[in-house]
Amino acid sequence: MTDTVLLHVEGARATITLNRPERHNALEKADLEQFAAHLATIAAEPSIRLLVLSGGTAKSFCSGVSINDLAGGTQREGALEALVNALEALPIPVVAALNGGIFGGAVEIALVADFRIGVEGMKMFVPPARLGIHYPVLGLTRLIERLGLNVAKRLVLSVEEFAGPQLVEIGFLDRIVPREELAGAVDALADRILGLAPLAVQGMKKTLNGIARGDLDAGAAAARIAACWASEDHQEGLKAFAEKRKAVFQGR
Repeated sequence: MTDTVLLHVEGARATITLNRPERHNALEKADLEQFAAHLATIAAEPSIRLLVLSGGTAKSFCSGVSINDLAGGTQREGALEALVNALEALPIPVVAALNGGIFGGAVEIALVADFRIGVEGMKMFVPPARLGIHYPVLGLTRLIERLGLNVAKRLVLSVEEFAGPQLVEIGFLDRIVPREELAGAVDALADRILGLAPLAVQGMKKTLNGIARGDLDAGAAAARIAACWASEDHQEGLKAFAEKRKAVFQGR
């Protein structure tokens, strides 16, 4: 097990922290595999209802895949794609706490998070064309889906660098805060999400992603809707509303 990708669980919240600050949290193949293993652990634990991705104490959130691993070609791409696929498929909400610059494959990791909060002064670019690399098809698809074709072309065909408010304007970030306020902003968002009904939140995440990808299973979505109507949490929500108090949801 590597100590450069750490998992911490506190209550219903899990945090995965990238921990290679001296190299701007560059990810080696072993790190990608450990990251994916942590996701499997989280997915198998129903008491975990939210994941935060953190760059820890590094100046950057993540500088992408280590230059030492780029010669690995399709092997490296396979490990990154497996990680991103697993993160995208995670049923619980994912919040990316972007404490600094984000580059290369790390951009794709952040893009599949459900929420992205960044800090003032951070930068983002995707440099494969500088290295003679054709970005993977699925990665390009995600860039187009999340940011649009024009922004995707600016990112990969001209390796344009985006910074500050631009990152909100193009839809990469939800908001920007001063670096010292990042933890508080993430905590506030996490607490708000964790105060909602888990079946509804997780069900709607799956439905929204299916709609966006164009592969929604309408029958499965209908079953999720019916399950929410029939849930104890729905009754608790109605009761709490009538009693003018905060609902206490159990995820059932």
